[in-house]
Amino acid sequence: MAKRDIQTDLVHAGEVAPVEGAVVLPIFQSATFTSQPGEDYDDIRYLRLNNTPNHQVLHAKLATVAGGQDAVVTGSGMAAIAVTLMALLKAGDHFLAQDCLYGGTHSLFNEDVPSLGVEFDFVQGNAPQTWEALLRPTTRLVYVETMTNPLLEVADLEAVVVFARRHGLLAVIDNTFASPVNFRPLELGFDLEIHSATKYLNGHSDIVAGCVIGSAEQVGRVVHKLNHLGSTLDSHACFLLHRGLKTLALRVRQQNENAQRVAELLQGHGAVDRVNYPGLPDHPQHERTQRLFDGCGGVLSFELSGGVAAAETLIEQMQLPKSAPSLGGVESLITRPAATSHAGMTAAQRCAIGVEDGLIRLAVGIEAAEDLCADITQALEQL
Repeated sequence: MAKRDIQTDLVHAGEVAPVEGAVVLPIFQSATFTSQPGEDYDDIRYLRLNNTPNHQVLHAKLATVAGGQDAVVTGSGMAAIAVTLMALLKAGDHFLAQDCLYGGTHSLFNEDVPSLGVEFDFVQGNAPQTWEALLRPTTRLVYVETMTNPLLEVADLEAVVVFARRHGLLAVIDNTFASPVNFRPLELGFDLEIHSATKYLNGHSDIVAGCVIGSAEQVGRVVHKLNHLGSTLDSHACFLLHRGLKTLALRVRQQNENAQRVAELLQGHGAVDRVNYPGLPDHPQHERTQRLFDGCGGVLSFELSGGVAAAETLIEQMQLPKSAPSLGGVESLITRPAATSHAGMTAAQRCAIGVEDGLIRLAVGIEAAEDLCADITQALEQL
């Protein structure tokens, strides 16, 4: 059969024959299943071992749409990141990480990774000529984000893959902001793709989940570690994520369009000093995103000339977006990262990566673009 469009695979990939005629896979609310003699530990059918029917369908669908051999879902996006590092690294190992990361990931690397006996160095995502100087004999992998949170920087992703291959490293990427609809990093040559499935993959702001996708070998290592640590996604959450994935392409394409419209509106307003969105022609990595991505996603950030006070006023005056962290749901959300997603970092750490206190992050939903733009316009008029 010819390769199908991702929109078709999101609906049909991984599905099993109807259970009792049900068009939708039911929730298997069972912690344990019958087993066969001689099964390996990881193959025993047990909820904690991430292999219930709800898990298996999800894994097959995620692997197909991302272009991987295998996938596993986890109890959260942070669990996916932490378990992946613990599966691939041991005491004495070293890795390289992009310098501007989601605040939770940044804190994990700085506060928890050292206690495992693992070392790391931050690298500038768009300065590949500087990476080699930070290599050590113990360097094992390089970790980046497709688009950084919240500044929307796009690293030299092609150079990351080339660098990793040249030096025998694993290339790991957090693809949450793009989703497989906009970018499929495994096709570019990355080894493992991580998502906070809480965001776009689920799309309805009603579960917390994560996933890891890649080769059968590498995902198998992650699954084995995950089975020991127990950060399992429960069957009901699997059901909700399965449901959400089926509309992923429709939602993301609308969010791409909405974010582009909003970014263009903000860029042309006198009260706005700076807009960060890769879909804008003056974004430093605009040409790269046009070449690699099918869309630039639904998240943008911007700074107002009035600083923190103006940011707080604008957030208060917005009527459609809710003032809340997270992103990727059908509803728009607005937040000040210094007070939410990056609050766990010190002011000096935030400053070092360019996250100013007055920075606003807007994650657009699937509302009509005209209504979002009208709402932003009326809020700006209140400044």
